[in-house]
Amino acid sequence: MEENRTFTLKNAINYGLLAGLISFFISTIGMVELFHKRQMVYGVLSMGQFFLFLPPAYLSYLAATKAPAEKKSTSLLYGAVTGFFASLPVIALQLLGSSFNLRQYLVNVSPKLINEILAFGQPAAAGAGLMIVAMTLVGLAAAVFHLIPANHQTPLGQALLWTAITATFSEIINDRLRAFFGTGVARLFFKSKALLPSMAVILLIVLGGIFYWNNQKKSQMPETPVQKLGKKSTNYYIKQGVFILFLLVLPLLLGTYLSEVATTIGLYIIMGLGLNIVVGFAGLLDLGYVAFFAIGAYTMGIMTSTGAHGMVHTNFWVALPVSMLAAMLAGIILGTPVLRLRGDYLAIVTLGFGEIIRVLANSDMLKPLMGGAQGILNIPRPQFFGTTLSKPEQIYYIVLAGIMLAWFLSVRLQNSRLGRQWMAMREDEDVAEAMGINLISTKLLAFAIGASLSGLAGAIFAAKLTSIFPHSFNLLISINILSLIIVGGMGSLPGVVVGAIALVGLPELLREFAEYRMLMYGALLIAMMLLKPEGLWPSSIIERELEEDEDELVNEVSEVAS
Repeated sequence: MEENRTFTLKNAINYGLLAGLISFFISTIGMVELFHKRQMVYGVLSMGQFFLFLPPAYLSYLAATKAPAEKKSTSLLYGAVTGFFASLPVIALQLLGSSFNLRQYLVNVSPKLINEILAFGQPAAAGAGLMIVAMTLVGLAAAVFHLIPANHQTPLGQALLWTAITATFSEIINDRLRAFFGTGVARLFFKSKALLPSMAVILLIVLGGIFYWNNQKKSQMPETPVQKLGKKSTNYYIKQGVFILFLLVLPLLLGTYLSEVATTIGLYIIMGLGLNIVVGFAGLLDLGYVAFFAIGAYTMGIMTSTGAHGMVHTNFWVALPVSMLAAMLAGIILGTPVLRLRGDYLAIVTLGFGEIIRVLANSDMLKPLMGGAQGILNIPRPQFFGTTLSKPEQIYYIVLAGIMLAWFLSVRLQNSRLGRQWMAMREDEDVAEAMGINLISTKLLAFAIGASLSGLAGAIFAAKLTSIFPHSFNLLISINILSLIIVGGMGSLPGVVVGAIALVGLPELLREFAEYRMLMYGALLIAMMLLKPEGLWPSSIIERELEEDEDELVNEVSEVAS
């Protein structure tokens, strides 16, 4: 309440200028123009326009929330003012671009950006007026959304999110509809690979109704008695069976390209579940996790390759457990000398270990064994009852089996005595040791089990590509896996899946915008740390800990202020 009383119109203006500067920035680096090529709602909204108006919409919503709850007119005023002032930097860019040649200073400020996108295809003065009106209306709409009662706001927000997702990937959905139901059915929903405006409205209404009904149903459900919490209902098992059946038929629905994306996501899920044991459960920061991925892949290559570097010439199924054991042994070797290290020191050592493995794989010293920079070629694909699994739809099932194994191990370990020891060690190693937990064996088991799952993913990766090279195992792989755990939710198994889809799947599906991939990657990480540090699907334990830390911080601030 104190914060609401101190928020003034001047703060709303600052919010608007900040939003405008963000829109100005993404316009000048060419992001808006490139994303404008993909239509979301035909003739109404492109992805470039969506990103242009997103900062004003969000900051207008934040400004509206700062107004006192009883003063709705103030919320509307704050939203409209934020939207209005957000348009000013964009208008300045548009007017300057129409009067001067800015490309000699800002190479991405093209005539198309100035005249077609920012000016809406109108003359400069009219385009500037339209931008003011548009952003003011966006800010006002964001404030109106804030004033909607919570029982209606939540389902409407969920419906908006899923409608935006559908519109973003309308090209892919359109292709799948054409493949299954023909061109006629696809034209009912899409035009020029974009969602029709009428269908966007219908989808928003239908989804809003579904989410509203679902939320009402949940609110009316009686609380589960404590003595029945451990029991699983028949409905639970039916849902699990339907979900497993869906996973089994998923390649038939996705097709070749999307199945390839799904296998890539699946490999990161396996590695994410392994690193989640080390980082999420045990609290051991490992930045060299890619080393175990490389060891699993090279073990598979050395054991199965029919080329010059093949040594055993066995099949995939025999080499797979050996690859996991080799990675597990490497995890123990890494864990042994770092048992007394914590935090940043542990991260630096594991980072060095990962780089050592990459350099060794690329070195001439081990070239007779590992192929050096030329890598290992002619790795045979897996075979199942005489059938070579070469298509993405077939490799998918091997990856799915790996995910199920990693998931089963993670669930059993999380609820086991060892899992509770990991979590106690994560909270405070000294207290855990004082309570009788053997830190040496507990840490080694975390490193070993996490490494074995990374080796599993590496072995499948090698068989999937049929060739491996040292540049495939750089530091960025470790950073990606750690990032997906943080974004999804530290210590959360579903969070690993959500994080992999967000950080691996979405960039694959938006590959035409690859030049801005790392920019958006970094922006997402910053936004997650500021807005939702517990992750997209947080663990209940981590979420509770963060809430307690936040309450303690508020109490400390209150004491200082008093």
